[in-house]
Amino acid sequence: MRIKLHVWRQAGPRAKGRLATYEASEVSPDMSFLEMLDVVNEGLIAQGEEPIAFDHDCREGICGACGFVINGVAHGGQKGSTVCQLHMRHFADGDELTLEPWRAKAFPVLRDLIVDRSAFDRVIQAGGYVSVNTGSAPDGNAMPISKHDADVAMDAAQCIGCGACVAQCPNGAAQLFASAKISHLALLPQGQPERWDRVADMIAQLDEEAFGSCTNYGECEAVCPKEISIDFIAMMNRDWIKAAFRPKRVAKGGGGHG
Repeated sequence: MRIKLHVWRQAGPRAKGRLATYEASEVSPDMSFLEMLDVVNEGLIAQGEEPIAFDHDCREGICGACGFVINGVAHGGQKGSTVCQLHMRHFADGDELTLEPWRAKAFPVLRDLIVDRSAFDRVIQAGGYVSVNTGSAPDGNAMPISKHDADVAMDAAQCIGCGACVAQCPNGAAQLFASAKISHLALLPQGQPERWDRVADMIAQLDEEAFGSCTNYGECEAVCPKEISIDFIAMMNRDWIKAAFRPKRVAKGGGGHG
């Protein structure tokens, strides 16, 4: 297979970016998309050129490190998979592909296809955890949880924080990410003591990071590699409204929670 690539090249956050064209020849249909880019980079290095910078780690669709836009679709459009799980057999000989980084104000470009996703880290730091002192680990069945709640919590907990939802959303919104992180804790007993502060603080951090507002386009759900439902956004919004009518939780010792 021969594939023509139009790749976004940008030397740094303040540098001017451009699309550069490369030919990927002798591409095996069994290659993953990232393996194909590895081969292209080997050729660029051999010619004394800068290789294409892109994020990756596990290459198994687990870590959420990889991700960029292929022909206008985050992760390339293969349902329920990340770009590292996309194989070249899904393309045809002679195809032209345009590769761009996530496009969102909250995700500034660092270099080529790599963006700064630390905004997600700060949203989690605002409340996406359980800080209650639970003592030693309890027995496995000491705290009964209904199968329905456990299943739905696990559905939400699958979020890998890749950022595809933000990149595909016309508003650059991160509500699918935030709702998944909020809802999986809201469904479990361990998440109840901080439930209302958590949703209020994390949504406030979304605004602080300049993510857009959700207007129910549904593009986020369509490209999510873990197929997380936008039902979680409704769940988050419901908790956010309830949180507005509840007093702020005061931590032991008189200090505030957040």
